[in-house]
Amino acid sequence: MGKNLILYFSRNGDNLVGGLVKTLEKGNTEYCAEFIQKAAGGDLFKIEPYIEYDEDYYACMDEATAEQNRRARPDLLYYLNRLDGYDNVFVCGPCWWGTYPMPVFTQIERLDWRGKKVFPLVTHEGSGLGSCVRDLQRFCRGAVFGPGLAVRGTLAPDSEKTVTDWVVRCLEAAGEESVRE
Repeated sequence: MGKNLILYFSRNGDNLVGGLVKTLEKGNTEYCAEFIQKAAGGDLFKIEPYIEYDEDYYACMDEATAEQNRRARPDLLYYLNRLDGYDNVFVCGPCWWGTYPMPVFTQIERLDWRGKKVFPLVTHEGSGLGSCVRDLQRFCRGAVFGPGLAVRGTLAPDSEKTVTDWVVRCLEAAGEESVRE
């Protein structure tokens, strides 16, 4: 069985939930990343910007929009420098204005993706996968892409079955089995 890596960016605190700003103890994508790990096994790697986004939801979105417009690659607290030993990589994050937040690209651009199987997951409040898969394909050269999954952020804490079923499909597509019971 191949070794799995779950790369994820998730934001707790003020988030948009069903059209309202609510404070979340755990970010929506973090729930999904943990469900992936439970279903497939493997290592979690949280992508964290060196300078945190503003706690206020609207200020955070302004910062993130400015980053996206500049195609910024913000510094991270920690970097994963190699994918050696991993066969399958689940790339997870919220879909902000149709793509992943810029810290996700900071991390993925540093890595050699040749021969890796990539499975994108996004949490969203209406945009679905947006252009996340296409954008990953641009930067993960040499990777083979499996099915993606879009999970409405509002439903993320209760999405374990949906995420687990998707993980099983991903691993079957990769010619492997999940570790779940």
